[in-house]
Amino acid sequence: MNDAEAFKRRERLYGRRIGKPLRAHQQALIDVRLGSLSIPPEGPLDPAALFPPAAGFAFEVGFGGGEHLIAQARMHGDWGFIGCEPFVNGAAKLVAQIEEHKLDSIRLHVGDAREVMPRLPDRCLDAFYLLFPDPWPKARHHKRRFVNAKNLDEMARVLRPGAELRIATDIMDYARWTLEHVTRHDAFCWTAEQATDWRNRPANWPATRYEQKALRQGRTCVYLRFIRL
Repeated sequence: MNDAEAFKRRERLYGRRIGKPLRAHQQALIDVRLGSLSIPPEGPLDPAALFPPAAGFAFEVGFGGGEHLIAQARMHGDWGFIGCEPFVNGAAKLVAQIEEHKLDSIRLHVGDAREVMPRLPDRCLDAFYLLFPDPWPKARHHKRRFVNAKNLDEMARVLRPGAELRIATDIMDYARWTLEHVTRHDAFCWTAEQATDWRNRPANWPATRYEQKALRQGRTCVYLRFIRL
């Protein structure tokens, strides 16, 4: 049994995997480039071996259309990035942007981030991004939220001391949930000292398409930054 099969016996990924049919160009890119851009399908996964040499490593859960991941890679040309996204259409958009900007510092996993995190070595990441995750608003679905004790333990394991955990949401209940769970964990410290620290997106935090849509529709976004102790 490989890692993915073992994961599927323990966990379940909810939500869609594919939306509209891919355009011909997107499908061609997926067919030609996805294999070389994807992380190895099983076994231990060392970012230092994927991106030699690199000054730092970051991990993004649910990169959507990939705009944040691309912007980070362009800002930090000497870092390596791993992005996970179960939605095939999002992966196709990311592959197209990787080709457009000729980036070689991104590897992706078209699937659940929880399949990848246990494969990473201890204290290997300098940043972890969870931007506008599915809020699962119904109380009976809260157990599906990515921010939970088990995943926080895994994030704490893979992040180096001093590394940054960034979480953004436009759902106030999810913001409260996140603060309650992360501040309860003894591995993380919330960086905010005043309200503007979480109300305003920092300049070095690229916007996402979802965030821009939320703001256009009048929703307030919350930007939470935590440091791994």
